[in-house]
Amino acid sequence: MFNLLNKTKFGSLKRKGNIDFIIAGLGNPGPKYEFTRHNAGFLTIDYIAKNLGVSIERLKYKSLIVDTYIDEHRVILIKPQTFMNLSGTAVEEITSFYKIPPEKVIVIYDDISLEPGKLRIRRKGSAGGHNGIKSIIESIGSDNFPRIKLGVGAPTHGYDLASWVTSEFSKSDFEKLSIASDNAYKALKLMISGKTDEAMNKFNS
Repeated sequence: MFNLLNKTKFGSLKRKGNIDFIIAGLGNPGPKYEFTRHNAGFLTIDYIAKNLGVSIERLKYKSLIVDTYIDEHRVILIKPQTFMNLSGTAVEEITSFYKIPPEKVIVIYDDISLEPGKLRIRRKGSAGGHNGIKSIIESIGSDNFPRIKLGVGAPTHGYDLASWVTSEFSKSDFEKLSIASDNAYKALKLMISGKTDEAMNKFNS
């Protein structure tokens, strides 16, 4: 499912209308971290972009971005390149430029409290110990943004938290993530259409 080597590149498209949502997938840049648990958000954004037939390769606002559409909604997919703990600086820069309120920013990220393959959608909330979310809350001055949490499992024996989230997925857990990413895409389509309750009822674990 994550065949990210065969990306389709669109030519320049004329975008019309205002930006409806910023969709931010969190992670750490660079090949060292590409398939680690902390990069579940990046991997899911890549999956969404691939399904939309676009490449998320343009570097702007401290992020890799692509301006595209999900159904009739104009969205910008972003992958902050500031490293996880400073994700908020990238999110704040792009939301300030486009004047996007927090409730129109959907953040996709890893959650160790959920088993791999599980999904949880929230309308808002605290950081819950996640440094990327903490950075976003501090940078934009609000926790009133929806989020999609992707399960990566709790640390197993021999791992502390930092080494666990920067370790690579096992083959079986990666396959479960690909299923969760597909569900996240389906949930996202409902959320941007004003059907967050339906998405929560359908996909929350």
